[in-house]
Amino acid sequence: MSQDLLVEKQDGVALLTLNRPDDLNALGGNMMTMLLAALHELTLDLDVGCVVLTGAGRGFCAGGDMKSRAAGTRPLEGTPEQMRLNLRSRMHAAQLLHEMPKPTIAMVNGVAAGAGMSLMLACDMRFIGHAARMGTAFARMGFSGDFGGHWFLNRLVGPAKARELYFTAEVIDSTEMERLGLCNYRYADAELHEKTMAFAKKLAAGPRIAWHHMKRNMKVAEEGTLADALDAESFGMMRCRETEDHKEALKAFVEKRPPTFKGR
Repeated sequence: MSQDLLVEKQDGVALLTLNRPDDLNALGGNMMTMLLAALHELTLDLDVGCVVLTGAGRGFCAGGDMKSRAAGTRPLEGTPEQMRLNLRSRMHAAQLLHEMPKPTIAMVNGVAAGAGMSLMLACDMRFIGHAARMGTAFARMGFSGDFGGHWFLNRLVGPAKARELYFTAEVIDSTEMERLGLCNYRYADAELHEKTMAFAKKLAAGPRIAWHHMKRNMKVAEEGTLADALDAESFGMMRCRETEDHKEALKAFVEKRPPTFKGR
């Protein structure tokens, strides 16, 4: 069975590892099929409260499998419209990372380029090691870009800087990523896994229904008006008010102890 993607679940956290280390985890083989299937499954998995995406070896994800494309081992088949629809279906992975009703974290241990950069940006948060590097890469290959990178990068660094990074395909290091606000935390490489997973486990132990509505509120705030955001917030607050987690939090507040959330 293909091992292009590894899936581990522990303490409410699902760790997805892109596993083609010899090719810096380029999106070849069965990786995208497996990633899409895993993200669909995890979206509905009530035992998982947080999803972490990372890469095996010394890279996060180098983007498309240019080596196979150049060698002709991945010929394009079908009409242009069929190929567009196939690409669009694979790009849904970025949408799932961004919109699934639970927190997602990119644990970036090395290079994130092209579509790999887009998948990193699609996550709610990014924890990076000192060895992390990022580049749009598309212009170097005569491509325009995919997997939602334009949408995410524009919102994270602003339109002028996003255009610069796309037009120049400049590779930036972890220090510059931190300066631009492209990561939440930057750790020594040896600490990255431990620190990221500890944070993810805290999120997984939190009020999962509240996380669901927070993500929904953020999406509405990104795309809608202030009135839309207020409507979403009022709906989420009333829904959370009826949960066991909220009632437990109230009880814990009175008893002066940490709450124990169950995601209900």
